[in-house]
Amino acid sequence: MIQAYTGVGEPIIDISRIEKLYDLGKAVTVRALDGVDLKIYNNDYVAIMGPSGSGKSTLMNMLGCLDTPTFGQYFFEGEDVAEMDDNELAFIRNQKIGFVFQSFNLLARASTLRNVELPLVYAGIPKWERQEKAQVACEKVGLGDRISHKPNELSGGQRQRVAIARALVNEPSIILADEPTGNLDSKTGEEIMALFDELHSQGNTIILVTHEENIANHAHRFIRLMDGKIESDEVNPNRR
Repeated sequence: MIQAYTGVGEPIIDISRIEKLYDLGKAVTVRALDGVDLKIYNNDYVAIMGPSGSGKSTLMNMLGCLDTPTFGQYFFEGEDVAEMDDNELAFIRNQKIGFVFQSFNLLARASTLRNVELPLVYAGIPKWERQEKAQVACEKVGLGDRISHKPNELSGGQRQRVAIARALVNEPSIILADEPTGNLDSKTGEEIMALFDELHSQGNTIILVTHEENIANHAHRFIRLMDGKIESDEVNPNRR
């Protein structure tokens, strides 16, 4: 494994010797992650890459506190994730990590504003405050004039902007994006990546999971996985 990247300051995410095993029965065990060590720092812009079966989706689920490791340690902002209960994990997923998925995951019958509000509803934020915050997030992604539109009234790129606004609305420590351009044409995909570039320039920490080199080239750091191991972790020599 090549590890040429070293961040500055204390890491937001610090995982060590992470393993994830899946028991498929009949004495068959799949080792999806095999001794992964990884640190993510404030204002990192990271692309996690690898072929199908390399472990990148499993790693994304670990980073997002959507799954737990079989072995190893995960510290998020200095706190041991293994010692957290369900409510504490839910708090991290709601308040600390903003998720952006390939399939958008929007409520079909809800307006843009309502979709963006959702994390604030779960956080118990008063209606007037969450509408104000959601409006600001919509404007940040260029959807200030689309807040009353439902998903079927929006283009694919606009739907992904709604998803990004929803990820931003709680001002999370990290934005975790899983193949965010996978359902978009190339032109719209580049527009969405330009938005991520802008968000990074404003101080956001972004972790991008992708198998596309041209999308990964927007990131400043490459992490390449193979067979559940980190093959390399280095600065992107072609970073924009």
